[in-house]
Amino acid sequence: MKTDVEELSPTRVRLTVEVPFDELKPSLEQAYREVGRQVRIPGFRPGKVPPRIIDQRIGRGAVLEQAVNDAVPELYGKALAERDVVALGQPELEITRLDDGKELAFTAEVDVRPNFEIPDLDGLPVTVNDADVSPDDVEEYLGALRERFASLKRADRPAEDGDFVSIDVAATVGGKPVEDAQDNDISYQVGSGMMIEGLDEALAGMSAGETTTFTAELPAGKKAGQEADISVTVQSVKVKELPELDDEFAQSASELDTIGELRADTRKQLEAMRRGAQAGQARERALDALLNRIDIPLPERVIEDEVEQRMQSLLDRLERSGSTLESYLEAVGKSEGQFEAELAEDARRSVKAGFILDKVATQEEIGVQEADLSAYIAEQAYRLGVPPDRLARQLSEPRQLGAVVADVLRSKALSLITERAKVTDETGRPVDVRAASGAGEQDAEPEAAGDDGEDQGGTDGEPG
Repeated sequence: MKTDVEELSPTRVRLTVEVPFDELKPSLEQAYREVGRQVRIPGFRPGKVPPRIIDQRIGRGAVLEQAVNDAVPELYGKALAERDVVALGQPELEITRLDDGKELAFTAEVDVRPNFEIPDLDGLPVTVNDADVSPDDVEEYLGALRERFASLKRADRPAEDGDFVSIDVAATVGGKPVEDAQDNDISYQVGSGMMIEGLDEALAGMSAGETTTFTAELPAGKKAGQEADISVTVQSVKVKELPELDDEFAQSASELDTIGELRADTRKQLEAMRRGAQAGQARERALDALLNRIDIPLPERVIEDEVEQRMQSLLDRLERSGSTLESYLEAVGKSEGQFEAELAEDARRSVKAGFILDKVATQEEIGVQEADLSAYIAEQAYRLGVPPDRLARQLSEPRQLGAVVADVLRSKALSLITERAKVTDETGRPVDVRAASGAGEQDAEPEAAGDDGEDQGGTDGEPG
């Protein structure tokens, strides 16, 4: 077999393959057997029809066509290996010559990985956010924790902004009740603006047992958009009471004994969280820094496939959630043109990053061990909320396993890039990425005990 390679562009080649007919003999014999099993010729059992009879009755052309179709994929693979070509995607194949008994020739055009060099990875400058925790940060977190342990107490006064009220609401249009706009015992925070326009203004100054009526446009339901008379009755008025920041609070909100210990533990955990965030930032920004240093021509067909895959993935998620692309674009505040441009840009970055990480993995001779695969499966199973053994069975399929190995290799390559980089925080202090990664793996939020006290309100807070 003779193979020539012509570079059509930095990311696309044409292989011209010439094969002596003798190399097609196994495929030709297999084709005769296949055709012989499919035809019914009097006097011969299926699968026992001699080739000359098949040639007479069916025609050698049909056998040649099947033999070539079976042989070309294997021959194409041999040609890639022979010329050390790494193909991307499916080739465009064309049979250019089929001389029975003499030669088969075909061409294959395919996208390939571009050639480029990886610069020196040592000392790649990367800057991440500071991990310092100020007293205000600690108090902000404790304030959010107080909100989680807040309670609602009845207030014998008119409702004010921020109070929680229990209300009955009824709406009429043209004097007729609107069935899907009647509800009782609704818990509502005055001033939140979460229900009907004009409700907050109507509730301000109302006391328990009072009723008022106002006019507003119905926001939802069968009469959505129509003007309605809204009747609202206040059943109760409650205020949120926050616990004092004292030792008793520390004992109820954590396993610690004093508020001083809770403050110290909060600082420690917030610092651990920020160090963990530094590790994630370092990975992202190290990759960005390397991407900016390398100029790579990218195969457009591969970019198009990546864009199509990302779009289909988004459409599938939207369909499962009962949403549409139009509503999604409205929610994120983007036009269709802006969204498509961002999608294409993200796809280009992803493909480029894949090329770079793959080359680093090859250049540094990074391998994948069984422990790496186990860790990957455990992490993905946790993220997806599925049993690890079930995910392992799914990913053990040959097609899936190749993608898993590629993901693990790229992750390990990115870890190596990050560890070799010169990572500093905004203040200029060096950051130990490995130590930061360890900090991020710890439980980074102070433990809060549950409170079974009834009639609680408020929202969960996250550390700032």
